[in-house]
Amino acid sequence: MRMMKRCLAILALLFAIPATAQQAEVPYWASISAEEAYMRVGPSQTYPIDWVYAREGLPVKVLRVNQGWRYIEDPEGTRGWMFSAMLSRKRGAIVVGDTLAPIRTKPAQDGALKWNAEAGVVGNLGECEAGWCRFETSDRAGWIEAARIWGAGAP
Repeated sequence: MRMMKRCLAILALLFAIPATAQQAEVPYWASISAEEAYMRVGPSQTYPIDWVYAREGLPVKVLRVNQGWRYIEDPEGTRGWMFSAMLSRKRGAIVVGDTLAPIRTKPAQDGALKWNAEAGVVGNLGECEAGWCRFETSDRAGWIEAARIWGAGAP
């Protein structure tokens, strides 16, 4: 009897974990955590694949939650469903705009220029303050104006 109670308690905990994951307030930022991830037209593997992403770290907005699926929007505005295991809550950002984006040593225009990032560069997003965000790629880090990245601010 004691063993059965323990098993029931463990099962209750296992089923409670996915339920709490469903409670995430939307919208929120996430990033693609797989080398290849599929966006589908509906929240199930039975729905057709609409888009294939091969950009680990790409930031996305999670707009809705449905069981193990997330309705997301990518930086181009494309929307669809992605399995939650393909996403991470780690904040990412992508450089946007038509010109090079200066990456500086401090969060200010007078910070020394460390490097310039082209539009499309994906990186990890750190803290943001006064219109600037810490931005880190695999081999470089610095501060970028928040207006030059998609993935900062409120989703």
